Amino acid sequence: MKKSSLRIPIMILILFVGITLGIQLSLLLFNKSGQESLDKFNKVFNYTSKYYVDTIKSDQLIESAINGMLKELDPHSVYIPAKEQEASEEEFRGNFEGIGVEFQIVDDTITVVTAITGGPSEELGILPGDRIIEIDGESSIGITNLDVINKLRGKKGTEVTVLIHRPSDNSTLEFTIERDKIPLYSVDTSLLYEDNIGYVSLSRFSNTTIDEMKEALEKLTEEGADKIVLDLRNNPGGYLTQAHKVSDLFIDDEKLIVYTKGRRSEFNDELKAETEYPYEKIPLVVLVNRGSASASEIVAGAVQDWDRGLVVGETTFGKGLVQRPMILSDNSAVRLTISRYFTPSGRGIQREYTNDKNEYYSEIYDREEHEGDNINHSTEVDTTKPVFKTNGGRSVYGGGGITPDYIIQSGTITDFSSKLRRRNVFYQFVRNYLDNNAEIIENKFKGDLTKFRNEFQFSNSDIKSFKQFVKQKDIEFNQKEFEEDKIYILTRLKAFIARDRWKNLGWYSVLLEDDKQFLAAIEKFDEAIKLQNGLYAAKE
Repeated sequence: MKKSSLRIPIMILILFVGITLGIQLSLLLFNKSGQESLDKFNKVFNYTSKYYVDTIKSDQLIESAINGMLKELDPHSVYIPAKEQEASEEEFRGNFEGIGVEFQIVDDTITVVTAITGGPSEELGILPGDRIIEIDGESSIGITNLDVINKLRGKKGTEVTVLIHRPSDNSTLEFTIERDKIPLYSVDTSLLYEDNIGYVSLSRFSNTTIDEMKEALEKLTEEGADKIVLDLRNNPGGYLTQAHKVSDLFIDDEKLIVYTKGRRSEFNDELKAETEYPYEKIPLVVLVNRGSASASEIVAGAVQDWDRGLVVGETTFGKGLVQRPMILSDNSAVRLTISRYFTPSGRGIQREYTNDKNEYYSEIYDREEHEGDNINHSTEVDTTKPVFKTNGGRSVYGGGGITPDYIIQSGTITDFSSKLRRRNVFYQFVRNYLDNNAEIIENKFKGDLTKFRNEFQFSNSDIKSFKQFVKQKDIEFNQKEFEEDKIYILTRLKAFIARDRWKNLGWYSVLLEDDKQFLAAIEKFDEAIKLQNGLYAAKE
C-alpha cells in the first residue's frame, strides 16, 4: 500500500521535472540560436567599424540594420527616429508647444497662412498674410521649413520675438510671443449644409477626437441637422480606441464594432458599443477614398457591416494591421505590428503586400473602379476575396479595404492644374490678391460667409491677372486645359480667399459646392434610411 501510494507523487514529480527540463531546453536552444545571430551581427558591425575604408557613423549603421530587419516584416512595421517620433507623439496627443501659426515659405519669406484658433499668435492679433522677416533679431529670409519649426516651437512659457511685415497697410510690427500649448484639431470643420445636413470632416484619430466629435455633433443637431455626412477621406487613421468611440456614437446597443487578433493573446480584444447617444438613429453617410486607412476603415466597416448607413466614395486603402510603438532609449521608436483587426462580420481589411513598399503604396493609385450603385456589392462578385455578410444579409468582401455601397470617383484634373497645385500657385496668387483687395472684400461682405459664397466671383480682370501670374512662375499657360478645369481652378482660388477670412469653415464651405463625391453623398440619404430600416433585401 505504501509503495503504491508513493508511486503517484513520484510519477508527478518525474513528469514535472521532465516538462520543466523540456521548457528550459527549448528556451536554451532558442536563446542559443538568437544569441548566435546577435554575435554574428556584432562581429560584422565591429569589422565594419574597425576596417571599412571610409569613416562611418555607428548610429547610422545601426538604424540601417533596424530598417533592414523591419523591411522583412510588413509595410507598417517601421523604425521612427527620435525627432520624427516626437512629432508623431504631438500629432496623436492633439497638441504641441509653440506660437501657434500655420505657415508657408513663399518667395523665401515665412508667410502666415493662419493663426491657430486658441493659440498665442491669434490672441496677439497676428493675421493671415503677415510676413515674418526676423526671429529674435535675426533675418528669417531664405530660412527652411525645418529651421522655422526649430526657432518658433519651444517649451510653454518661453518667449520669442518676431518682426512682421504686414502688406495690407505696409506696416512693420514687432511681437513678443509667449509660447503655449497649441491644439491640433482632428475635426477640421463641422458645418450645416442646406439647413439640415450636418457635415463633419475628420482628418485623424488622436487623443482628442471623440471629444471634438461630440462637440461637433451636438452643435450641428442644435442648429437643425437631421442627417450627417462623416467625411473620412484622406484620413490615415490613428488610435484604434478612438475609432471605437467614434463608431459608438452611431451604433446602438452592445453591438460589436471591431475585434483584434495577434500571435500573443494579450493583444486579442473585442470592442463593442457601450454608450447610448442621440445620433444612433440619425441618417448617416460616410465618405471615404483610397486615402482612408486603418481607424477610418474600422469606422466605415462597422457602419457597413451593421447596415447602419451608406459608405460612399472609393475603396479605402486596405490597412488592417494594428501597430504599437516601442520607445527606445534615445526616444526613437519601433512601431511594430502586434495584431490584425476585423470588422463585426469577420472581415480582415488588410490587402496583400510584399517587401516592396513602393509597389504596396503605389497600388492604390492604379485601381480602376466603375462608378455607380454597389449596394449589393455586385462589382466584387468575381473576386477571389473572402465573402462576408452584413447584418441585413448583403455580401461584402474582405482582404482589400472597404469598398463603398456607392462608388463615386473624385474626378480628375488636367496636368496643367496638377502643376499649379503642386507648385502652390493657387495660394501664392490669392496671397498677392488679398494684399491688395482684403479690405475691399471685408467691406463688401462684412464677415458674412453665406453672402460671400453666393455672390463672390472673380472678374475678367482678375482671371487675366491670374494668367499673367502663372506665366511669371515659369509655367506655360495651357488655355485648353484651363478652360477644361476652369470651375475647379476658380473654386479653389475662391476657397483660399474664404480660408483667409473664415479659416477651415470658409475653405470647406466653398469647396463642397464643387465636390463631386459630397454632392453625390447628400443625394443618397433616402437609400441610407432604407438600408438602416432593413428595406434592402440581400440579393444572391
